Amino acid sequence: MKRRLSGRSMLSVVAMAGALLAASPLAAQSDRLAAQGRWSAYSRGAAKLPPMGWNSWNAFALDISEEKLIGSAQAIVRSGLAARGYRYIDIDEGWWARRGADGRMVIRADKFPSARMADGRTSFRPLTDRLHAMGLKAGIYSDIGRNSCGQIHSDDVANKPSGTVAEREVGLYGHVDRDIALYFGEWGFDLIKVDACGIRGLAEDAPKVLSGEFRALTPLVDSGSLGRTDIAATRLLYTQVRQALERVNPDDDFVFSLCLWGAADVRSWGREMANLSRTSEDIFPVWGRMLHNMDSVIRRPLYAHPGSWNDPDMLYIGTGDFDATHLTEARSHFSLWAMLNAPLMIGYDLRGAAPELMAILGKAKVIALNQDPAGNQAVLAYDSDDVSILVKTLADGDKAVAILNRGDAPVSASLMAAHLKFAGDADVALTNLWDGIAARFRDRYDLKLAPRETRLFRAKGKRVLADGLYLSEMPGSVNPAADGVIAPQADPMIHRAILPWAGTRGSREGPRYGGWGGAQADSTPYSEQLAIAGTRFDTGIGILANSRIEVRNSGYRRFAARVGVDDSARDRGQAVTFEVYGDGRLLARSKAMRFGEAAVPIAADVRGVKLVELVARTPGSPRFADPVTWAEAALLR
Repeated sequence: MKRRLSGRSMLSVVAMAGALLAASPLAAQSDRLAAQGRWSAYSRGAAKLPPMGWNSWNAFALDISEEKLIGSAQAIVRSGLAARGYRYIDIDEGWWARRGADGRMVIRADKFPSARMADGRTSFRPLTDRLHAMGLKAGIYSDIGRNSCGQIHSDDVANKPSGTVAEREVGLYGHVDRDIALYFGEWGFDLIKVDACGIRGLAEDAPKVLSGEFRALTPLVDSGSLGRTDIAATRLLYTQVRQALERVNPDDDFVFSLCLWGAADVRSWGREMANLSRTSEDIFPVWGRMLHNMDSVIRRPLYAHPGSWNDPDMLYIGTGDFDATHLTEARSHFSLWAMLNAPLMIGYDLRGAAPELMAILGKAKVIALNQDPAGNQAVLAYDSDDVSILVKTLADGDKAVAILNRGDAPVSASLMAAHLKFAGDADVALTNLWDGIAARFRDRYDLKLAPRETRLFRAKGKRVLADGLYLSEMPGSVNPAADGVIAPQADPMIHRAILPWAGTRGSREGPRYGGWGGAQADSTPYSEQLAIAGTRFDTGIGILANSRIEVRNSGYRRFAARVGVDDSARDRGQAVTFEVYGDGRLLARSKAMRFGEAAVPIAADVRGVKLVELVARTPGSPRFADPVTWAEAALLR
């Protein structure tokens, strides 16, 4: 019998979402732009560095068992990967038998025999205790809806939850407090990944609803259309999970992995909500899909910080284009995830992994880039369809640089000292992090890249800015708290690879993921070069007007920039005033700037200030805000 979500239930969700939106700082421009004097990116939980570990899904899908999971954990310890930082052992789908009549989740004891308790119940506590005794952490999976992705989309009937319609509702919807208390308080898990298929795949006319297999749940998310997505209601559901995690784990010993695949404008709010935020659909062991997932993160370094990381999905090293016969691609994949501060979650059956693959996953000098305490995601220094050059500022002042050949043919490239923000008239020392070979150059270093190759270097040189850091060098300390985006748009810059589960059966693979127009480092919001009144700038922050940027200050004495309306502006009739605040107090303000006017300097004494805020205001409520530029924005000693 088909059962439907009652109108009353749906209205309550919408009402709660409306209340959340009304109470949010985004409700009015004055609230969005008012200096807060506090850092708003998420900082609770145990993710000051990107988490590392292993997840069962890519290796085993729904066919996971205790034997497979413990075998993988033992391989991580035995190989030395645990000592390198791989600590989280995550059970993805396939663990649940059903939801009991009392609402308590029941584990598949045929697959996890240690879960059988003397009182007839099941518990993962013996399993998590065993992992903890091995020096590891334990992760679990759920869905924000009633039903999971595997239930809705997988043909693997044997390993799905069984029972009545209600017993098969194993997701968090309607059970958040009880489930989180069970998973973390009673069972002892340390991480939860929360998917969202249950709020996008069960419309009234869905085949599995019409057949009576599942109840309808009016979709809140349309992955292909922000216009058909209820962003506020989706955000509210994840807010409830965050609040439950914080209540159950007052010591902040948890990791919240939000898996919304870049949908529902999560780019704009995920970093305020969770430790990890997925930025794209699932990765596949295909080069083009790796590029696709990477590109969903590559222009978003300002949206990732210690405690709230971008997540382009798990590592697929070991399979397909990244297997032991494709070591060039495997090294590229690992190098890029390290540079992007992605969670290093292995998705491979490690019990029989080739030594060459284990060597890639365990490369200490590459892992160190991912785990660098400064928390700066790499910034694009060169951007094209053929070659990408990524540069990361490290905690000790060195730079890491990755030069990627995106294509299937050899290519020549030049690394410039300017890409590193180093002086061209002094030596730059490079160390290849894969083979240890050293090189030196001045101004320009030419190299030839094999197909799909990434060269990864650590670099030392004479800094152009000797007495401080450009803000684009320290994205881990820069948060666009309000980025001026009014109507989120799909991002046309992401590599449009074929979706493996859809093939070419549709009419196109179009741009996806909201956020085009968000804040960028060393670029306008629309990936053009920064320019004010014909003067081009190589460094700065590009953002839309009606925006507020938070900057953490660690002992710097002065902020300085040159500001103006960017030459890429479309409306060109809006005056923009630039303001600098320190711990909520106004420190400097520009005149009202108009399109075509030359950049003007703005500076402030920030000695003793913990949080600098940069505000760009326009009068009224324009339908689309113009790009503005904080050129050469820097904190100086």
